[in-house]
Parts: sequence; C-alpha cells; structure tokens
Amino acid sequence: MKENLLQTSAEPLLDYFGRLIRLNVEEKELVKTLFKPRLYRKRQYVLQEGDICTQFNFVVRGCLRMYKIDDKGNTHIIQFTSENWWLMDIGSFHGKTPSELNIDALEDTMVFQISHQNLIDLYTRAPKFNLIFRVLIENSFVSLQKRLLQNISSTAEERYLSFMQNYSHLTNRLPQVQMAAFIGITPEFLSRLRNKQAKSKS
Repeated sequence: MKENLLQTSAEPLLDYFGRLIRLNVEEKELVKTLFKPRLYRKRQYVLQEGDICTQFNFVVRGCLRMYKIDDKGNTHIIQFTSENWWLMDIGSFHGKTPSELNIDALEDTMVFQISHQNLIDLYTRAPKFNLIFRVLIENSFVSLQKRLLQNISSTAEERYLSFMQNYSHLTNRLPQVQMAAFIGITPEFLSRLRNKQAKSKS
C-alpha cells in the first residue's frame, strides 16, 4: 500500500470539489499544493486525546472513527468516516485546544490533509473554498445535531435502523463491537436486533 500511496494523485479530492463547484487551473494547483497525502495503518492514531487537532482529513480510501473513552473504559463512537467524507475535531482544530477525542484508523486508510494555516491560506487565495468548507461544516453540524437528538429520544432499535440506513456502505466492513459502540448498546443486544430484523425479512 506504500507504493499505492506514492502513486496517489489529488484527483479524488479534485473530483470531490469539482462536483460542488467548478475549479480553474490555479485553484486545482492550490489544492495539490496545500493538501498533503498521508497513509494511516489499521489501528494507527490520527489524533489522540490531549493533543491538538492540526489536520482536516479527507478520506480517499479506508475508514476512520472518532470516539471518546469514558472514565469506566467504555468507548463511545461519535462518527465513522469513509471514502469521500471529512473528519476532524472541529473545536480543537479551530480553537487550537487539546482534544477530548481520539481518531484512529479501522482499516489501512489513505487521506489528504490540510492544516489550519493552509486552510486559511486556501480561503484567502481562492475565496470559493470558504463557501465550500462553510457548507461542509454546516452539514456536519446538522448531522451531529440529529444524532444527538436521536440518542436522547429514540429506542435502541430505531438507532440501529438509522445506522443501517446511513452507514449501509460500512455494515460489512465494521466489526459488530464497533457498530454497537456507535449505537450505544452491547454487541449482544446488537446481535438480537440483527436477528430480529433478519427474521422479519424472511
């Protein structure tokens, strides 16, 4: 995969931006200059609790998770991020404060990263990216708000069904223990929910 990394171009990132807004040649070159490729091996940390989040990550291939470990050692997964999605601890990234979260790779994961300073530089030199990233962050905020409301008002089964709908592309890639930690249930209870859903479809 190291060889693949060396051969990776910024085309997936350029394609992503191109679907949102047309980029000229100079803007494409800016993207190639300011975003840096990085490979994370499975289980490798992208961010550890206590460190400052210095990079905004665009996943080319693979899967990242952002999570918190509580005082009892329980893992609470906030977000999974796979191909063509973005991930960072927004508070730590913009506030330059120590993160209370962890981000690690659930698979060998290839990303393109941009630092806070380079992101500001991108906004200044190509203002259309200011709009692109504002929309990205707004959409992320809406998604997390919906997830918060779901966690305080939905049943475990409703959260499971929502997960299967929103993360259908990952259900065969994630271990059951990871899905359970995201939904907020035990792996055993998740097994019962999955069996129940399988029987209802048969």
